[in-house]
Amino acid sequence: MEEQLIFAWAMIFCIAIAPVYGEYYSKTVTSSSKVEKVTNLHFFLHDTLSGENPSAVLVARANLTRKDHSPVPFGSLFAIDDPLRVGPEPTSKIIGNAQGMYLSSSQDASKFTIVLYADFAFTTGKFKGSSFSIFSRNPVTEAKREVAIVGGRGRFRMARGFAHIKTSYFNATTGDAILHYKVTLYHY
Repeated sequence: MEEQLIFAWAMIFCIAIAPVYGEYYSKTVTSSSKVEKVTNLHFFLHDTLSGENPSAVLVARANLTRKDHSPVPFGSLFAIDDPLRVGPEPTSKIIGNAQGMYLSSSQDASKFTIVLYADFAFTTGKFKGSSFSIFSRNPVTEAKREVAIVGGRGRFRMARGFAHIKTSYFNATTGDAILHYKVTLYHY
């Protein structure tokens, strides 16, 4: 017992004096005066829950006691890898994809709302290899809605901004949707 007490006091002593002999290093770099850019993007996100090759799949679902016949009931979590296309047609050119997840967060089905966490990456064109991130509430039943852009990478590094979303197509039975995005990004 005495040996353990001596060992404990030795450890406390070592931990207490360690900061005295340690060095802290920090280098502050003044920010360069980069010009902030504004980029406006417009594309269509194709979210497909049905068929043999869905772009959104259910990964978790709440154990509900009430009957909810919605394709996206309250408490459902979906993983997404949705194509971003030039137009609303399923055959239009793919310019990137949105990867992440969304959570059905409204108990009232008439005010269907999701929380979206996704990275919108571009695979072609001048923004190839760049992406921006959305982490925002999306009130799906509203005709026009706005979500927050909270970051980016590549040419959109340090991005912030917003996206206006309008539903171009929605199938209430399957949950499939085509969403028109008009994005405004502020970045360096």
